[in-house]
Amino acid sequence: MSDNPLRLGVNIDHVATVRNARGGPHPDPVRAALAAEAAGADGITAHLREDRRHIRDADMFAIKQAISLPLNFEMAATSEMIDIALDVKPNAACIVPERREEVTTEGGLAVAGREAQLAPLFARILDAGIRLSLFIEASEVEIRAAAAMGADIVELHTGRYCHDAAGRADELVRIRQAAALADSLGLECHAGHGLDFDTVGPIAAIPQMHELNIGHFLMGEAMFRGIEPAIGEMRRHMLAARAS
Repeated sequence: MSDNPLRLGVNIDHVATVRNARGGPHPDPVRAALAAEAAGADGITAHLREDRRHIRDADMFAIKQAISLPLNFEMAATSEMIDIALDVKPNAACIVPERREEVTTEGGLAVAGREAQLAPLFARILDAGIRLSLFIEASEVEIRAAAAMGADIVELHTGRYCHDAAGRADELVRIRQAAALADSLGLECHAGHGLDFDTVGPIAAIPQMHELNIGHFLMGEAMFRGIEPAIGEMRRHMLAARAS
């Protein structure tokens, strides 16, 4: 059993996706964030995309003001997004790759080889006292680059692990090795993307893992059973895996 407590960050982006489909104020992502907090979430994640397809600028400010939990602000590495983050003042700014045509984030951020481009942007986040989180692949090269850039956190992309059943065992080995390396370099290790009740256990069991960020599955499950039961069951799966 790990002595390292495992947190659950709940991403409420897709409440805003449903809201935006009709153009009105309902359902409200702030209400979802508060419901997740009441249900036992340890943090709230929201991704302000450049095209504002779900979360909008006003949502970020409203969520930050409403919740007492840490806010994880997911965003692209652009000056515009960093300007907004500096105004919102989240607990962490999680830098993710972003392409307008993608349905969802398709992989990890490429840090290695782009240090000169990214360093000034990352420095603005760190200088503001905001924790720098980098959403990356479970790659030794990327983890070492993240550490060299002064990141506080790496969030390992679990999409391939979740969606490629044939390659899942090999991907799990890669994630475990990456988490151990991140920990040895002083990085706080998180993971997320595509996790559900069936796939969360082996990731939760990794002793160096500090936090899992889960959104689409939980918000979808909440449509059938409610936010509190959905989060409660996810926490039970996480705790059972950790205890083993």
